[in-house]
Amino acid sequence: MDKKYWVPALDKANDILLAISGQPSKLKLIELSKQLGINKSSMFSLLNTMEQLEWVVRDAEGTYSLGSRLGFIGNAFFKQFSLIERFRKEASITKHTIQETIQLARLERHEVLYLAKEEMPSPVRLASEPGMKLPAHVTALGKALLADLEASAIESLFPEEALQPCPTPHTLKNRSDLIIQLEQARDHGVAFDLQEAVMGFCCVAAPVKDTQGQVIAAISCSMFQHEWEQKRELAQREICALAARLSHSSI
Repeated sequence: MDKKYWVPALDKANDILLAISGQPSKLKLIELSKQLGINKSSMFSLLNTMEQLEWVVRDAEGTYSLGSRLGFIGNAFFKQFSLIERFRKEASITKHTIQETIQLARLERHEVLYLAKEEMPSPVRLASEPGMKLPAHVTALGKALLADLEASAIESLFPEEALQPCPTPHTLKNRSDLIIQLEQARDHGVAFDLQEAVMGFCCVAAPVKDTQGQVIAAISCSMFQHEWEQKRELAQREICALAARLSHSSI
């Protein structure tokens, strides 16, 4: 990343927001200062400015949480994607058919950005929330999206043969194996994650295309591994049908 015109204060503010988002109403100024390696004087100035901008809120106990302005900005971000509204309507039907959570995402370089999720009640919630990113090569969503790219683009996104990170023993370890799976996903119209992102979970995903046939997003269904064999065919059929209904929507 070219940092010729980098603004250090914005970089620090970003780190502060990430820290607070991970532990809302838990961290005080001194704790943020120690955790992020920012001296107390600079941290005070940054937090004071961010509080005035409503990026953060200082609680009565002196801890910080995210401010309302970020909620407004986040809502505006997701409103850019007209596909989300239609996804929520259509996926709310599909999730009851499969009895599993359905997710929508798009590709951002070598990562998937989660845009929306239609959840079914479950004792275990999927950690992937709208706005989060995960490495594309570890997810079914990522493979469904990457399958639309040329080999040269894949090599550009993954310049090294070894793939990182590898969160589970089942995660693809090298680019050559990824390319093989992408070819299979392209041929069959679906991609799979078999305990590659999270142990104990399997997933099927299908691409959503625009009127020119370009992949603009992908949808997926995740479930416990012990339910996979029983529901695999149903999930694949319903996810492909949902992707077809959503295709030709704009994003």
